[in-house]
Amino acid sequence: MKTTVLNDRQIEQKINRIAYEILENNYQSLKLILVGIKGNGYSLAEKLSSILSDISEQEIVLAEIAIDKNDPLSRPIELSIEIEETENQTIILVDDVINSGKTMQYALMKLLEKPTERIKTVTLVDRKHRRYPIRVDYVGLTLSTTLQDRIEVDFEEGPVAYLV
Repeated sequence: MKTTVLNDRQIEQKINRIAYEILENNYQSLKLILVGIKGNGYSLAEKLSSILSDISEQEIVLAEIAIDKNDPLSRPIELSIEIEETENQTIILVDDVINSGKTMQYALMKLLEKPTERIKTVTLVDRKHRRYPIRVDYVGLTLSTTLQDRIEVDFEEGPVAYLV
């Protein structure tokens, strides 16, 4: 049975708030590179990029990072822009739900192949079940769940976040 955690209006409000927080905390950067983790992380990064483009004079670059979430080292981690473009830039790494921190940890390893100005992390839903030393800088909702629970965000259907 699916339980709605966030409806479309609540998700839009949280995404807007996160976009303004990103702007407030990174106003001195001339360029922001939003890197969405393939799938819903990229969908969330697209929405943030659109809002930031409307409210900021900064150059907003949108990129996607593809990583095998179950076995991150089984194949190369692919970034949709050249890694050199991230050098000495402000990077915002985006995923829809963070649980153990594993996917973000391996994505960060790829992004740290070149020196950066700073890297910040964003998630719509933080479940707080970390096994990796990842801290999320911008969070839509922190939710206490059991390890057996799953959170699904569906950007096609609304968007809606479900507890499954």
